[in-house]
Amino acid sequence: MDQKLTSLDALNDRSASEAKPIFWLVGVSAVVLFLASSIRHILFHSAAFDLGYFDQALYLISQGQPPVVSFWGFHFLGGHADWILYLLAPLYKIYPSVYWLLALQAIALSLGVIPTWLLAKQAGVKPGQAIAIAVVYLLYPLVFNINLFDFHPEVLALPVLLAVVLAARQNRPLWFTLGTLFILGCRDALSLTVAAMGVWLLLVERKRLCGAIALGTGTAWFLLATQVVIPHFRPFGVEAVARYAGLGNSVLDIAKNIFLQPNLVLNRLFSLPNLEYLCLLFIPVLWGLSLKHLAPLLAAVPQLSMNLLTVYQPQKDLVHQYSVPILPFLLLAIIAAVANDKSWIRNRRGMILWSLIAFLALAKYDFFFGRYLKKLDTWQATREAIAQIQPAASVLTSAQIVPHLTHRPTVQFELNHFKTAALHNNFNYVLLDTRHPGMSCSKECLTTLLSQLQQSAAYQLAYQRDDVYLFVQPVVKKPV
Repeated sequence: MDQKLTSLDALNDRSASEAKPIFWLVGVSAVVLFLASSIRHILFHSAAFDLGYFDQALYLISQGQPPVVSFWGFHFLGGHADWILYLLAPLYKIYPSVYWLLALQAIALSLGVIPTWLLAKQAGVKPGQAIAIAVVYLLYPLVFNINLFDFHPEVLALPVLLAVVLAARQNRPLWFTLGTLFILGCRDALSLTVAAMGVWLLLVERKRLCGAIALGTGTAWFLLATQVVIPHFRPFGVEAVARYAGLGNSVLDIAKNIFLQPNLVLNRLFSLPNLEYLCLLFIPVLWGLSLKHLAPLLAAVPQLSMNLLTVYQPQKDLVHQYSVPILPFLLLAIIAAVANDKSWIRNRRGMILWSLIAFLALAKYDFFFGRYLKKLDTWQATREAIAQIQPAASVLTSAQIVPHLTHRPTVQFELNHFKTAALHNNFNYVLLDTRHPGMSCSKECLTTLLSQLQQSAAYQLAYQRDDVYLFVQPVVKKPV
């Protein structure tokens, strides 16, 4: 008995020793990612879409107001049916802050280390290799880059996608179902990934119950979200359909044409931008891919197809959120190859070195030494101007300033579309940084708008410094 207890203690000690670097990876990466995204936001490089969008929606939910994003014009569920925001809103009741979103995203990305490591161990990968694959996950350029690109609920689904595969392999259907429902709540398009994952689990993994759950819930939510929920809150239907111009005028129309008119698909697939995108996607993990162990990528087919077929260029890079659903299944393909000694590189140092080189080449850390410093000359002035704006007052400003003013029912950034005649009844404040107009306004338009505001009797200049101007609509006192 004593010998058995001694062996058990030794096993527990070894497990704790193996897990220690994993928890260090999670903790350190969460801090680094949170600081990176926070600094970017503080330097006025976050934007209305998408950080301001989700911040305003959550603030309005927490205040019991209709979550209609003022600079978009619709209820947020009309975007991507991402009802998961209702689960996040209680955080804003505790204290309304955009940093909740940045922290949640950093933590979610970092937590992906744990299921990656556990899946590698379960597959029979050696302990050192399993830790190396966890590091490979963190060094995949998309992880760092997507953390910088504002906030997106589907990023929260990234570790859960890995976790539900682990649950399926461990025959835990309850945890699998709960995780799957969470994933579906993060974005409508994830329903296709979940359904495809169900096919993979059924045909390849032989996990019939979990596969059926994924296929059934994914298909049902796709139809419900795209045909009922989104059209109800946004009568024009799914907004992303416009990105597939020429393939159809609706989601179902596009799906039909993909099967009935394959020539349309082939003409889109074979292009130089797609080749470049595939290189960006696969080169960081090319060392670990084997033709015999690519089956997990079956679950990535819907998202990969959407990215290849679109004319929308941001879906073809490692900067935006559109490749997030592909990453978990890339990792599973690597794990399968390493477990069967079929990867090109099997040495853990080699794995990390390749990933580090890819990170240095493709991650956008260099933005902190150039792009993100360009607004320092107006940073203090912008902060001082924002401090003078009253809570709940309506504001017109640039897209990069919007996320600092979204805790109110009305904030707008389409500066190109406004004339002073339209401002009088809609906005209490107009905040302009004429030195850095941003993407929402041309330099010429901003100069014209500034001139009109200076000559308008409806607005008064409340603050001016370093080409930053704050105009306020004076309060007209009623006669006693």
